[in-house]
Amino acid sequence: MLKEERFRVILNEVALHNRVLLTDIAESLDVSIDTIRRDVKELDAEQKLRKVHGGAISLGFVNFNPKNQNIYAIEEKTKIAEKAVSLLKEGSVLLIDGGTTCVELARAIPHELQLTCFTLSLPVALELLTKPNIQVIFIGGQLSRDAQIAIGANAMHNLSGITVDYGFIGTGYVDAVYGLTEFDWDIVQVKKAVIKASKKTILLSISEKLNSNHRYKTCDVSAINTMITELDPDNNALISFKNQDIQLL
Repeated sequence: MLKEERFRVILNEVALHNRVLLTDIAESLDVSIDTIRRDVKELDAEQKLRKVHGGAISLGFVNFNPKNQNIYAIEEKTKIAEKAVSLLKEGSVLLIDGGTTCVELARAIPHELQLTCFTLSLPVALELLTKPNIQVIFIGGQLSRDAQIAIGANAMHNLSGITVDYGFIGTGYVDAVYGLTEFDWDIVQVKKAVIKASKKTILLSISEKLNSNHRYKTCDVSAINTMITELDPDNNALISFKNQDIQLL
């Protein structure tokens, strides 16, 4: 495979999943890890992604900016956010996860809506602070440099003490059979705690992530009350999810 082709694959995977492992890309392309490491280093030098230990992350994932132009599938994520906002009610208590789609949700919340919002995500918290009628409560803990969210024992302890009306979460991978999965064990534990703290859990996911899975499981699809994609709920791409006991929006 030519280097330019490897670059396209790497950039697409990083954009889609926000973070990727060198080992996963090397295996999928059937090349050595050293080759992928050199590719990622070159793409980092070209400022097309951020190289981190053992992998890479997208620039849109780590560089919070209200006018960020590096967000992958921004139109789809904006549509998902608009659908999610339709579920909100005056006075609701929310818990918003990290990730670029959750940031778009925070951005889409109307300024006049009065809410209480808990979040683990620094970018989400900063966006929520622009809304004058939202009480913002940050769930503290050890900060993940890659995901920019609170993780670890302190975050888990703080989450265990709250119950919210709606918990909005993102995911790296989602499959009707395997459920929601990630490659980061710490992120999985936090997402499990978010689900436990939520009366209703809403998954925000672009359709490109459907029918994909990774090594660490967050939950079964049945643990989610509502799944929101940019697609119409009757789209054929969602057929495998229609037999699940969840609402499609």
